[in-house]
Amino acid sequence: MHPVFKYLLLIFSVLILGAVFLFGALYQQNSGKEYREAARRSYRIFVPECPVKTDFAGEKMPLEVVYVKESLDREILINTFMHASTILMFKRANRWFPVIEPILRKYKIPDDFKFLSLAESNFYNSVSPSKAEGFWQFLKPTAIKYGLEVNEEVDERYNVEKSTEAACRYFFEAWEKYGNWTIVAASYNRGQDGMSDILKDQKTSSFYNLYLNEETSRYVFRIVALKEIYNHPVKYGFYLRSDDFYPVIPTFSIEVDSQIRDLPSFAMKNKISYKVLREFNPWLRRYTLPNRTRKTYEIILPKEGALNSENLQNSLVPSNTYFHDTLKINEIH
Repeated sequence: MHPVFKYLLLIFSVLILGAVFLFGALYQQNSGKEYREAARRSYRIFVPECPVKTDFAGEKMPLEVVYVKESLDREILINTFMHASTILMFKRANRWFPVIEPILRKYKIPDDFKFLSLAESNFYNSVSPSKAEGFWQFLKPTAIKYGLEVNEEVDERYNVEKSTEAACRYFFEAWEKYGNWTIVAASYNRGQDGMSDILKDQKTSSFYNLYLNEETSRYVFRIVALKEIYNHPVKYGFYLRSDDFYPVIPTFSIEVDSQIRDLPSFAMKNKISYKVLREFNPWLRRYTLPNRTRKTYEIILPKEGALNSENLQNSLVPSNTYFHDTLKINEIH
C-alpha cells in the first residue's frame, strides 16, 4: 500500500476512534444527567405521622406533653425507615405471636407485652453485650430466679414457651410492686431495684415524669412505636401480602425423662437432621442431654412434610390492612 494511503488510513482511524470516544462520553454524561433528574423527580421521603393518642396496656400515653410526643415520634421515625428490621418484625411476629399470646393470657398479663419481646429481640435469638439471651433477653441470674434452667447443656432462655412464662412471672411480681404496667415494662429494662430507687429519688410514680438514661427513657416509646406500626402498617408505608409472612410450622413434642447420649443420632432416628433439631430446640446447647436429675423435657419436632414451604399456608395472618395480594405498583403512588 502506498505510504500516503497508509498515512490517510491512520488519520481516519484515529478520527473514528476519537468520535466514538467523544460520543460515548457525551452519551454517558447525558444519561447520568437524565438519571439524576429522574431520581430527583421520583424520589420522595415523607415524614410518618405520629398518632394523636395511644396507650400501653390500657394506660394512656400523655402525648399532649411535648417531650412525650417527640420521644414517640423519634421511635416511629426510626422504625419506619429501618425497613429491613421492621419487615422482619411483621414476618416473624406472624410465627411467634400465636405462641406468646396464650401464655400472656394465662398469666393475665396485658397483650401489649408481646411487643416488649419484639423490642428486645425482634424474635431473634440474639446475645447482647451484657450476655442477655433469647427472645426475652434474660440475664443468667434473672433467668434462674424466675425458674429457668441455665447451664452448659441446657439454656431455657431459648425455650420460647418457658422463657415467656418466666417473663410473665417477672411482670406479675413487678405489677404487685408498682401497680402500673408502664412502670413494669420500664423496670424490665432497668431492673426492679433500679426502678424503685429512681422513683423514690425523683418523688414520682409516673414513668413519663422520670429523668432516665437514654436506653430506659426510649424503651417504652420503642415498644409503643412497634405496636403502632404493627397495627397500622399501611399508614407507615408497609404493604405486605399474606405470602410475605413466615408461617407457623406444625410440630409435635416428645417427652424425654432420661439421658440422650448422642443428639445427632437421636435426630436421625426421628428422620430429621441435627440442624433441624437445634432450630426447633435452641435450648439444647450441646451434642448430648445428660439429664442427671431425670427431669422431663419436651423436645419439639416438625411434623412430616412441615418443612416443605408448598405445604404451609399463612392461615394465621391477622385480617388487617396489610393484605395486598392483588396490589399493583401504580396503586401505591
